[in-house]
Amino acid sequence: MKSTGTDDISQHPQSRSLRPLTGVLSALAVALTSSRSSAVALPWYVLTLTGSAAQTGLVSFCQLLPYVAGKLLLGSVVDHVGARRASWVADVVSASALCTVPLLHWADGLSFPVLLVLVTIIGAARAPGDLAKETMVPEAAELARVPLSRATGFSGTIQQGAAIIGLTGGGWLVAAGGPQAALGINGLLFLVGSLIVAFMIPRPANDVGKSSPDVQSPGPAWWRTYLASMAEGFRFLRGDHLLMTAIALLALLGLLDTAFSTVLLPVWAEGHGRGAQLVGSLGGILAVAAIVGSAVAAAFAHRLPRRAVFLGALLIAGGPRFLILGLDVPVSWVFVVIAISGFAEGLLNPVLGAAVLQRIPRDMLGRVGGIADAMAYAGIPFGGMLAGVLVGAFGGPAVLLAGSALYFAVVLVNMMFRAWRELDTGKHVDERVQATAESRPRESDTAWEQ
Repeated sequence: MKSTGTDDISQHPQSRSLRPLTGVLSALAVALTSSRSSAVALPWYVLTLTGSAAQTGLVSFCQLLPYVAGKLLLGSVVDHVGARRASWVADVVSASALCTVPLLHWADGLSFPVLLVLVTIIGAARAPGDLAKETMVPEAAELARVPLSRATGFSGTIQQGAAIIGLTGGGWLVAAGGPQAALGINGLLFLVGSLIVAFMIPRPANDVGKSSPDVQSPGPAWWRTYLASMAEGFRFLRGDHLLMTAIALLALLGLLDTAFSTVLLPVWAEGHGRGAQLVGSLGGILAVAAIVGSAVAAAFAHRLPRRAVFLGALLIAGGPRFLILGLDVPVSWVFVVIAISGFAEGLLNPVLGAAVLQRIPRDMLGRVGGIADAMAYAGIPFGGMLAGVLVGAFGGPAVLLAGSALYFAVVLVNMMFRAWRELDTGKHVDERVQATAESRPRESDTAWEQ
């Protein structure tokens, strides 16, 4: 895998096929839309079923924790069974669990503990499903002869679009047919996504982690192979200064972003007397602007210096949001700043995502990407809790201003780290990826085939 700071599209010079990339992006769109829609339907269902905010929070926790744990623990499985197989199997499991909720409800057989089990299954299945689709992007982009940053730009645009369509559509589905019907429809969407992967993505274009097309079920010593595979992923990640620097940065900023979206923004909106309506309007502006930013990144990011674009966009995307809410300014100013921040946010994932995918050997994308995601998400569960405690102690404006200062400080300090220079250079990546691929023993692959 060659990477030069721009994007390499010369891996398949003799042919071009848009089908794999179209299939991956379509499956990603369907899965993310269903996930966002069910994120509306599930809490609403629990509230109507139990009337308890605490139980609603417990359901959210039971879905989020397995998702993060699955990212950490199942990446190696994605590498060894193949991304295509992992993707459609995960979507089938998600579809089955989601459809089981309304079926048991209508049969008067759904208790709260059973619901928690089903939600846990959904969260655990989404981790390898999402990860598998991400690992299929690089080869699909090569087959389509599309720059990787453009493909990740398309992916980022789809993620933002799915957030709008899924959240809005989920609300409409709940209003029209109730949360049970909405969950059933979301389950069918996951089934559609599994069919897209099975029929639109040819096996040679995506089962990049399989050392043989005839991989059999794991043998008796599979767990030793699994542990060795995970250790290999940790070693690779630990040796990459850019990836470790990015993970540490994203873990901290993820905590701040979660605090903003789950507590600080709603508290600020409620103080302005508009509540959920204002939060929804600002969220819509943010998502639309992010779609525009992702589209711009898809078109031009492969021609621009990654480090300047990423760190500059990061400086604009986070701190100003906290700052404008912490100041006593007209609400119209808030809309303008949120729109600018959303545009900058849309630039982030396509730029960093392309660089990350280029740094990891193809047959390690699942385990390394999963470990990296889990570590980067580590701060998210704590953001809301921490913000709630601080707002209770110091008030919303003070916490918002402190959050803005911390956000700016973290980004500015990171700008001085030498590791970020590797976003614009390919030599380190070429040498390390090639050395890893050539020196890694292959016994771990054959053990899965015994």
